[in-house]
Amino acid sequence: MRPARDGRTVLGMDDEGAPDAVLARRAALHDRAAFRAIVHRHGPALYRYARRMLDDPEDTEDCVQEAFAAAWTALPQFEGRSSLRTWLFSITAHKVRSLQRRRARTARPLPFTPDETVDPRAVDPQRSLEHTDLLNALNAALRELPSGPRSAWLLREVEGLSYEEIAQISATSTSTVRGRLHRARAHLVTRMEGWR
Repeated sequence: MRPARDGRTVLGMDDEGAPDAVLARRAALHDRAAFRAIVHRHGPALYRYARRMLDDPEDTEDCVQEAFAAAWTALPQFEGRSSLRTWLFSITAHKVRSLQRRRARTARPLPFTPDETVDPRAVDPQRSLEHTDLLNALNAALRELPSGPRSAWLLREVEGLSYEEIAQISATSTSTVRGRLHRARAHLVTRMEGWR
């Protein structure tokens, strides 16, 4: 972290490489640069998860913004019993569930698209069409799942979290997580049969 000319702190190289625990302690002391580093590091994964759970870009942005606002407020109470990443996912999952309860559910496509930009000249049209069709089929199959199995599958298969971390995020047990993942995987195997 280095001071700017006007006395504020700006994100520096030491913030980007600092461990989450260090950033969390500094942010708990209202170090805005440390919190920006946390947002920069974990924001994309939280957004990706919320986007796939909520199906709406505006709701997703609101939800993630609310999650980070709640994290900023609660950081002084963060005790480090779980990783910062798990704690942030817990807050985001709670905000997602709250929003899902407040609004009427309507079926909208999920945004399963590649995260990186692809040069259109380098794309094989046939493969691109097959990839799009596969993602559309996966989106449709995921939309059919209830929120619990869908969330568990996204956290495990997309975000790579452990069963224990998913249990903390979902405020449930690892055996419940295993059951939800089994249900989601069985459903997806059946629905994606034609794509094998």
